[in-house]
Amino acid sequence: MNLLAIETSTEACSVAVLSGGEVVERFELAPRRHAELVLPWCGQVLAEAGVARSQLDAVAVGRGPGAFTGVRLGIAVAQGLALGLDRPLVPVSTLAVLAMEATRLVPDPAPIRVLATLDARMQEVYAGSFELRDGDALALEAETVGAPDAIDLPTATGGDADQGPGWVAVGTGLAALDGALATRLAGRLRATDPAALPRAGRLARLAARAWARGEAVAPHDVEPAYLRNQVALTIGEQQALRGARTP
Repeated sequence: MNLLAIETSTEACSVAVLSGGEVVERFELAPRRHAELVLPWCGQVLAEAGVARSQLDAVAVGRGPGAFTGVRLGIAVAQGLALGLDRPLVPVSTLAVLAMEATRLVPDPAPIRVLATLDARMQEVYAGSFELRDGDALALEAETVGAPDAIDLPTATGGDADQGPGWVAVGTGLAALDGALATRLAGRLRATDPAALPRAGRLARLAARAWARGEAVAPHDVEPAYLRNQVALTIGEQQALRGARTP
């Protein structure tokens, strides 16, 4: 299949084309430049892959969670392209895409259990637990957002916390708040990468599997995954977090 993938949910901007099983990708840490880069990059990767827009079977997008502006931008661009081409859209969890980075750390043929995290700001972390199996990321629990001390690994059979080491943890949530989450889970993790970010190439491969399962949807049916309704703290909450008094 031919698939265009867009991932702008974090400080990284990434676009990729999957065609004939091969991926052509652009990836760059580009805070506040996503809107400038994403559409030109779409044209560049399509040209490099030798795929015309009319040859695309679908468009894929990272649906979040992540930076609110980035999530909205990625979905809006993907929706516009899909509508213009009369193609379906394949939304994929940004945390699932991020979880695939664990294969760089632990190249095991067996399933890999992964905690994927992103710094959610406001002293919170986005987190999702996955099992990587046969090139796919299978969610083990519902994705969540919370303080680092509220994030844990899924419970094992019998209700006890899954003890390691055996898990891999990736993403910027590990470094949030002076590495609080990474420090607390250190004894249960066999490998970590706090700098890992989601890439459109990984998104494209996950989306191709989702498309084959019939999970593509009409462009207007895609909803962002914010995981929380509150986008920003009030001034009073910000001051409280700094230990200051509200005037």
